[in-house]
Amino acid sequence: MQLKIKHKHHTHGETNRRSLVKSFTWRLIGSLDTTVIAYFVTGGDWKQAISIGGFEVITKMVLYFFHERAWIKIKWGKRIEDLPGVKTADTKRRSVVKATTWRLLGTLDTFILSSVFTKNVKHAAGISLIELFTKPILYFFHERFWNSIFWGKREFEEIKNEK
Repeated sequence: MQLKIKHKHHTHGETNRRSLVKSFTWRLIGSLDTTVIAYFVTGGDWKQAISIGGFEVITKMVLYFFHERAWIKIKWGKRIEDLPGVKTADTKRRSVVKATTWRLLGTLDTFILSSVFTKNVKHAAGISLIELFTKPILYFFHERFWNSIFWGKREFEEIKNEK
């Protein structure tokens, strides 16, 4: 079945529930990555690592949700109609740019939180710099995975229910 994505909703067919679930799955992956990085950068201090990773669960889920909702409103890089053999409505270029904008926002958040919890700008900078490499890769694959799932896309649900 070919899926035609109709842009008749202000959210371009993706529900708030979908964005929320994406926020939770990404945060699980992202916070685990931050905690492991912080552990190594702080010289094995689990207390600081867990504090940074744990607190960012809150700050980054809120930031990610609003980042996701903003990108849903941007039409650039979205296909109007699925192509044969392509399982997503987003182009790879869109996923890369979206990952980059999220990483910039996320890195700033990580730097601020790491500075607060470690009281060490070098540690905060180290954690943030390492994340500049690990997070975009993890985020890109998270995005590509979610682009292959049609749950929470309004038009897909409407078409599916019509049949």
